[in-house]
Amino acid sequence: MINELRKDAEARMRKSVDALGVAFNKIRTGRAHPSLLDTVRVSYYGNEVPLNQVANITVEDARMLVITPWEKSMVPDVEKAILKSDLGLNPSSAGQVIRLPMPALTEETRKGYIKQARHEAELARVAVRNVRKDVNSDLKDLLKEKAISEDEERRALDEVQKLTDRYVAEIDHQLAAKEKDLMDI
Repeated sequence: MINELRKDAEARMRKSVDALGVAFNKIRTGRAHPSLLDTVRVSYYGNEVPLNQVANITVEDARMLVITPWEKSMVPDVEKAILKSDLGLNPSSAGQVIRLPMPALTEETRKGYIKQARHEAELARVAVRNVRKDVNSDLKDLLKEKAISEDEERRALDEVQKLTDRYVAEIDHQLAAKEKDLMDI
């Protein structure tokens, strides 16, 4: 019973950390990287599909992404989807190829992105702590039902706390790496 709760808690905490990684990929740095466009969805024959399913995305140089839709008719739809996204990027098409220049980051935009990264990290920390709270509550319920002893409960609470500390430390590590990445010129 306790092992199941611990495994569930670990899985949910891992998902929170993984979600933070996805959120950090959305926060762009000064360099071009195809993962910046992971959240862009394009209308394709009436369905909303991820951009990487209708086009090839490559890095031309440090500040330029090149998007080559598999169908020439998709070029305007891809441009429209990129403009609609909240990435603040301006595509320019040349026939079948869309070039997506990455504007240089100013000090002010870097600070804004760092603030956004810190906010995302705090949301992940809160999610991890909420998992801890849920598991602790379940453990206290088990103790009330006399399904576990006080010693087992105390040991399990300690394990959950160690798990929480480990995942919060991992979140802090990811945040430090993202901040360093954002401040690199």
